[in-house]
Amino acid sequence: MIALYSILKVMINPSATGWIDKFFSEQMPVQLPVVEFPLTLYNKIRATGFIYGHVVGFNILKEIDTKRWTSEELSKVSLLNSLFNVFELVAHESNFENFVEKSVRFYQEMNPEGFSLLKKMLPHNTLLIELEEIIDDRVQTNHNIFSKNFSPILTNALLFEDVLAFQQFLLYGNIPNNYLKKLEETIVKIATLGLKTKNTKSNYDELLIKLFESSVRYTKFSAIDVQNLDGLELDYFTSDLEKYYFIDIAGISLWSEKSENDENDFLLDLAKNTGVSDDFVLESIKERNEFIKKYKNEIPYFNYSNPVKHFYDHSVQSVTVLISRNKKRLIKELSNNGELMVLLTHSTHRHLEDNEKKKVKKQLLEICKTIPSLTIFLLPGGSLLLPILIKFIPKMLPSVFNENLEPD
Repeated sequence: MIALYSILKVMINPSATGWIDKFFSEQMPVQLPVVEFPLTLYNKIRATGFIYGHVVGFNILKEIDTKRWTSEELSKVSLLNSLFNVFELVAHESNFENFVEKSVRFYQEMNPEGFSLLKKMLPHNTLLIELEEIIDDRVQTNHNIFSKNFSPILTNALLFEDVLAFQQFLLYGNIPNNYLKKLEETIVKIATLGLKTKNTKSNYDELLIKLFESSVRYTKFSAIDVQNLDGLELDYFTSDLEKYYFIDIAGISLWSEKSENDENDFLLDLAKNTGVSDDFVLESIKERNEFIKKYKNEIPYFNYSNPVKHFYDHSVQSVTVLISRNKKRLIKELSNNGELMVLLTHSTHRHLEDNEKKKVKKQLLEICKTIPSLTIFLLPGGSLLLPILIKFIPKMLPSVFNENLEPD
């Protein structure tokens, strides 16, 4: 976790309505002119892990308690915070109300059709709530539980595209025509060239290609054909943040257990073509290697060789968080259903009959309907998570089930 400045940790639930308002209320950004340099800001954002798609901290004044947060929740706060940081960089102010208003207008221009069905059902939402829905939609890119748990790991790394496009919106009052498509095409081309440069192919290279294929939003990875750096049209991009990001994206695609000279040469050539200093390249390599060394065991990309295990581990994490946050409500609802309590208790020491399993599933789904946070189990593919829910309820609520334990 990067160094932060507060002893007391702020408590925020990024999955509950009102979290953005609480975030800004707790951080209390100073209402003074803000002077920030692009390189300084970029280094701060990179230190959070947001550039790598694995968030380990935030560039904020007061530390946030992230215990039991999901990776999606970390990404939501990191995206919000990075957008706000760029707002400060361009506008030279920290007025969060102005930031929220401009952020919503930015995303409305990016996607005039709207970001969620909920938005259409609740057209009179406040700007804060609307921004919460938009950010949730940007991070939750898939449409069902199964694909979400196999979610493209690089998607959250490419969220920095939003930050770069927001900078353009703030500078020019709109998103330049085809900017996002050109930006993403360039990112994909750089990653493709980086992979071609490697003399020794690692076990992760094929996976990295698949992750890029499923992570891009505005173009097709398979349609990209580029032979060298001259074909990148880098003159289109003039922002320092864009150029720094290109170097880091190239570094991600080039990473291997053993550093190669060709890697450094490619990055230095890319830096020369973008006008980035050699010092930044060397720092980029150093920061990337140190980050991977420190967090490798936590980064899904390096633990993705078994997709079934990844699905199960990710699901267990999500279900555990949901149960923990809704423990009191679950106790109340379960205590009103004696038959379900008995069946769940029996499931801990014997296999339930088919008709008993159907009863448990039906009655649990009815309970999920009454608890907003648990409606995730009602979505397409949600039934895949029910066995995990059934398994974890007795473990997380032992006193209740011990009191209701009945012998066969």
